[in-house]
Amino acid sequence: MFKDQTAIVGIGQTPFAKGLPETELELACQAIKQALDDAGIHPSEVDALGSYTFEKNPEFEVARNVGLGDLTFFSQSPYGGGAACGAVGQVAVAIAAGIANVGVVWRSRKRSGAETRIWAGVEQRITDHWKWSRPAGLVRPADEVAVLARRYMHDYGLTREQLAHVALAQREYAQQNPVAFMRGRELTLEQYLNGRMISDPLCLFDNCLETDGAVALVIVRADRAQTLRQTPAFIHAFSQGLVREHQLMTDYHRAHPLRGSSYVTAANLWRQADCQPKDVDVAQFYDAFSPLVLFSLEAYGFCAAGTAGHFVADGGTRSGGRLPVNTSGGSLSEVYLHGLNLVTEAVRQVRGTSTAQVTDAEFSLVTSCDGTPNGALLLRRK
Repeated sequence: MFKDQTAIVGIGQTPFAKGLPETELELACQAIKQALDDAGIHPSEVDALGSYTFEKNPEFEVARNVGLGDLTFFSQSPYGGGAACGAVGQVAVAIAAGIANVGVVWRSRKRSGAETRIWAGVEQRITDHWKWSRPAGLVRPADEVAVLARRYMHDYGLTREQLAHVALAQREYAQQNPVAFMRGRELTLEQYLNGRMISDPLCLFDNCLETDGAVALVIVRADRAQTLRQTPAFIHAFSQGLVREHQLMTDYHRAHPLRGSSYVTAANLWRQADCQPKDVDVAQFYDAFSPLVLFSLEAYGFCAAGTAGHFVADGGTRSGGRLPVNTSGGSLSEVYLHGLNLVTEAVRQVRGTSTAQVTDAEFSLVTSCDGTPNGALLLRRK
């Protein structure tokens, strides 16, 4: 069986900033070397790599520059924000199956440059699935999620004051995290409500950061993990999900537009696990846009449909709440790296080294983007 047969044993990251001088390849190599040093594993032992289809540096460039060994497995996970858990899980499956022994997963991004954002380009003619939405003015992910947020408000009465508590809670966590991009910049409810509107009802503070940086992690089999220097974060369960007849980001036309691929991922994840939502101590929900946190709270069974707004407004995701969420600051206040930084924070919670540590955290959940085909990982401290 796959359950608890692999573990994340090393994590690494570069500084997080806007306009870093290094190339994406240099940032990737720095983060990978840090992760290997953290695990106490020599680069030559690495024989598996996992990354995103959005990653512009190929495996051979990374392998050569870091000094990795011969590779026997390499894979890429698609859909941008939906990719993080898939990239990790696919490498973990290969290691559990004996195809490889030591895996590295990374994400490197210089998001501060407009050329790195695919929707910033101009095309004379659209021929792919975007042709159904972009002529209507939905030209950015923020516009697409805004439609879902407005539907949620219509169906369940969510207010902007309630939605604000997603961003406010994560900004509070960022104040405890010395490497968070928004460390030292507190956020009040008044500031949130007066924030510049980006795509109604989403204001500036509902949107992820435009930042540069890289993170990486190291995966090995469970027996080896117990001999290394760091407390292992065992991969207890892994799932990906793609709901039938999905339309990327603009999945508005089904009978239940708020029940997307996360419900498929969640059902399969809990089917594998020895625990249920009530047993999870801390979660890292993909948060390129704040409503995605509400959607994930409900999809993974922490809230009934339509109640996530009340949950966050009542402090449920804050420190000391029922389910602390995005405890490093997340994509809204730490860094935006297509969600892979959420995995490294999930590992820190299991290790007991987070700057917003949940006491005796045993189960740490991390998810990928609710609005795309996605994935989830359930990490465990043994």
